[in-house]
Amino acid sequence: MTEIIKKYDFKEGLPQELEILDFSYFYRNFYNDMIKPHRAEFYHVLWFQKGGTTHWIDFKLIEIEKDNTLLFVPKNSVQRFDKKKYVKGKAILFTDDFFCKTQQDTKYLKTNILFNDLQSISKVEIEESKYTFLQIFNQIKSELSISKDNIQNTILKNYLYNFLLQAERVKKSLNFNEFDKNQNLEYTMQFKELLEANFITHKKVDFYCSQLHITPKKLNASTSTILGRSPKRIINDRIILEAKRLLVHTTNNSKEISYSLGFQEPTNFIKFFKKNLNTTPLAFREKHNKE
Repeated sequence: MTEIIKKYDFKEGLPQELEILDFSYFYRNFYNDMIKPHRAEFYHVLWFQKGGTTHWIDFKLIEIEKDNTLLFVPKNSVQRFDKKKYVKGKAILFTDDFFCKTQQDTKYLKTNILFNDLQSISKVEIEESKYTFLQIFNQIKSELSISKDNIQNTILKNYLYNFLLQAERVKKSLNFNEFDKNQNLEYTMQFKELLEANFITHKKVDFYCSQLHITPKKLNASTSTILGRSPKRIINDRIILEAKRLLVHTTNNSKEISYSLGFQEPTNFIKFFKKNLNTTPLAFREKHNKE
């Protein structure tokens, strides 16, 4: 979706760093790109108004069975739309800079259960409350249609915040298994946030423990309790995920990808990839290019 990313590259100066679009716009202009893996370089809220489709996010196939289903696509994920059918829906796209005006905003965006579900990609079925969401969606659309003034961004952010809070309410009402807010959860969330910013340059557990001011034993206990994985496993999984993303949505060769991921020697990257996935980067790319 290169053209879409360029058109909606908010660093190029979109007025509000927030856009709402109908899926039909994508289908008319970028169909061939939509059905290929492409990186979501900002936050996406995808509203599937008709079910019976699938969506692919970071190598996971998500079934959209019911009408009026929201899918929350985290920033930097690689996604792909269903190849088999046109889908009716809407999208809200926004950036960190748009939403994060205060430290509290940043904490909310980095920890809320919609974009940070520790178990899976958040899928929320809103059939029973769709008119509540449609009202907020139309408020955003209406505000975007008028001339910008110095309070418009605040109004838009408040509408978006309300939309996300309503989605959280629905998600929690659908027997969502929310973790208890304890020290283990806090350390795990902080570790994952640090990892996201540093996994290319820092691949050892000790670095993250020093940043969190805790022992490796304590960090291991926290992540094992919350995620069922050791810190080292989580670090390796994050590197592998990024490698997979680069292999399927870029044409960079293994050497270029290895350097971009902080490996000093391409052979070390290939060994690391094969050890974790039991296949080579080239074989992985060829497999996914055929799908």
